[in-house]
Amino acid sequence: MHTFLPEIDPLTSYKTRSTSLENISNIASHLPKLLLTSKVQKTILKLNKKDFSIDKILEKDSLHEINLAMSHISFIAHAFMWGGKKPEPILPEVISEPWVKLSQYLGRPPILSYASYCLDNWYRIDNSEPISLDNVALINNFLGGVDEDWFVTIHVCIEDAASDAIDAAYKLAHLDSENSISEFSKHLKRIKKSLVKVNNIFSKMPEKCDPYVYYHRVRPYIFGTKDNPDLKNGLIYENQFNNEPQFFRGETGAQSSIIPFLDGALGIYHTNDNLRHYLNEMRDYMPPHHRGMIEKVEKKSKAKDIIHKSECLTEIYNQCLEEIRKFRAQHLEYAATYIHKQAQVTSDIGSGGSTVRGTGGTPFMKYLKKHRDETQDQKI
Repeated sequence: MHTFLPEIDPLTSYKTRSTSLENISNIASHLPKLLLTSKVQKTILKLNKKDFSIDKILEKDSLHEINLAMSHISFIAHAFMWGGKKPEPILPEVISEPWVKLSQYLGRPPILSYASYCLDNWYRIDNSEPISLDNVALINNFLGGVDEDWFVTIHVCIEDAASDAIDAAYKLAHLDSENSISEFSKHLKRIKKSLVKVNNIFSKMPEKCDPYVYYHRVRPYIFGTKDNPDLKNGLIYENQFNNEPQFFRGETGAQSSIIPFLDGALGIYHTNDNLRHYLNEMRDYMPPHHRGMIEKVEKKSKAKDIIHKSECLTEIYNQCLEEIRKFRAQHLEYAATYIHKQAQVTSDIGSGGSTVRGTGGTPFMKYLKKHRDETQDQKI
C-alpha cells in the first residue's frame, strides 16, 4: 500500500537512553507552559552546547527516533524563534547543531516542515482502533488547545484517507495501452472514492478550529524565514553554515505530497510561472522518498493520454479531477476565512504574521485560485 504516512505509527518517546534526549523530550513537552510564561528563550539560553546531542540515535541509524527528534527540535526551534516579543535572528548552537545534523540525515532543510508538523507528529489514543478524528492526538504542540490540535489532526486524517487514492494513482501511472479499460476504470474509481473521504474530512475544519484562534494562536509559530518581512535578513544558525543567514520556507500544506502526486499520475499540469516554481520548491521540504515517488509518476504516467482516447473513461476521470478541484476550492475558502479576513481584525492578543503571504511565504490567494482553475480547465 502506497501512502505518505509512516508505515509504522510515529514514536512518542525515545527507546535510546540518553540525558540529552531526555532534555529534548522534556522541553518539547513543556513548550505550551514555557510559551505561556515567556520562558522559552531563557530556558534554551541556559543550556550547554551539547545538551541536545542526537549523536547516539544517528550512530544507531534509528530512523523512527530520528524523526521524533526532528519533530521535537523543530518545535523547540520555532518556539524560540517566534515565541518572544520579537523574532530571534540567531538560533543558539545547542539547537542549530543537532537540527542541521538531523536535516542532513533526513534530506530536508532545518526548518519546521509538514513532515515534522503533521506526518510524524501524531499517535493513536487507542492502538486497536483505526486512524480517525476520534482517535488521533498530537505528540508536539506550541500553545496546545482544541484549535491547534484539530488543525493538525485534520491533516493527519486527510493523509490517511488519501492513502487509497495514492495507491491507486501509483498503479494507474504504471498502466499503458496494453492494459484493459476496466483496469483504468478500477483505479480511477478508487481515487474518486478516496478523495470523497478526503473532502469530507477537510470540510470539518471549522467544527473545532476557530479562524480567530488559528490566525493569532496557531499560525504565528509555523512561519519560516524566506520571504518573511519579520526576518528579512534571514536566520543565523550559530556555528553552522559559516554563520551566514539562511532562508527557508515555513510549514505549509503545500508540502504535502498528496496533490502533486495525483497531479502527476492524472496528468494535471500547471502553467510555468512563479507560482509553479514555488510548488516545485516545496518538494525540497518533503521526505526524499516522497519527492521521488512524485517524480516517478510524472515521468511514467501515460494515463491521461490513454483516457483521452476512451470515452467510457472520461466521466470517471473528470469526477476525480472534480474532487481535486473541490479540495483546492475548499483550501481557497479556508485561506480567505482563516487568514485574509482575520488579517482585517485588530487584535492585541497576538500576531498572525504576514497578512499578504502564506506561512510558506507565498501570495496565497492568487496561488490557490490559479491551481483550482487549472484543475477545472483540464477536465476532458
